[in-house]
Amino acid sequence: MYKYFFKRLIDIILSFIGLVILSPLMIPVCIGLLLTGEHYIFYFQKRIGYKNQPFNIWKFATMLKNSPNLPGGLHTLRKDPRLMPLGGFLRKTKINELPQIINILIGDMSIIGPRPLVDKNFELYPDHVKASINNVKPGLTGIGSIVFRDEERLLSESKLPPQEFYKQSISPFKGELELWYQQHLSFYTDAMLVFLTAWVILFPKSNMVYKIFKDLPEKPSALM
Repeated sequence: MYKYFFKRLIDIILSFIGLVILSPLMIPVCIGLLLTGEHYIFYFQKRIGYKNQPFNIWKFATMLKNSPNLPGGLHTLRKDPRLMPLGGFLRKTKINELPQIINILIGDMSIIGPRPLVDKNFELYPDHVKASINNVKPGLTGIGSIVFRDEERLLSESKLPPQEFYKQSISPFKGELELWYQQHLSFYTDAMLVFLTAWVILFPKSNMVYKIFKDLPEKPSALM
C-alpha cells in the first residue's frame, strides 16, 4: 500500500509545499544563472525512469552546454573546468537538484528512490538490479545519493580514468545499495533518508547513515 498510493500522495503534498517554500531561493538562482555563464537556467537530460521509461530530468544548469562532448564526459570531477561560475556552489549545496520538484509533481519521480541514471550508466547494472530498480519511481534523493555524496571526490582521486573507476567500483556498489532499498522500502526508511539527506549536506563527512541502517552492504575498500 505504501509503495504506491500513500507514497505518491506524500510526494504530491511535500513537493507542492517545497516548491512554495523554496521559491524565494530558486528565483534568485534563476536570475543569477540568466546573468552568468552561458545564460541558460535549466538543464534537461534524458534519464531512465519507472518501468524503464525515459524522461527528462530537470536541474539548474551548472556546466557548459557541450560538457558531455568534452573531456570528462558524463562524470563530473571536483573543480571541473566545465563548471560555470555558479556551478560549483550549486552542486556542492545540491541546490542544482531542486528543479526536480517539478519532476515529482508531474509523476516522473518520487522524493525518495534510486537516483535516475543516463542509459549508459544504467546499462552497467546487472539485469536483476535493473529489474529491481524499475519497480519504483526514481528519487530526488535516496540511499545511493547519501552514501555517494562525495562521488566527485572519489572520481577525482582515482588513479583510473573516471569512466573505468565508475564501472569497476562505483556502479556495482550502487547496485547493491539500491537492492537494499527495495528490500527495506517503508515509510520509516524513506523518512530516515529524508533526514539523512539534510544531515549529510550539513555534515558531509558524517557516517550517520551506517548508524541508522546497520545492515547496509559493506563499502568496498576502493571507495573508502
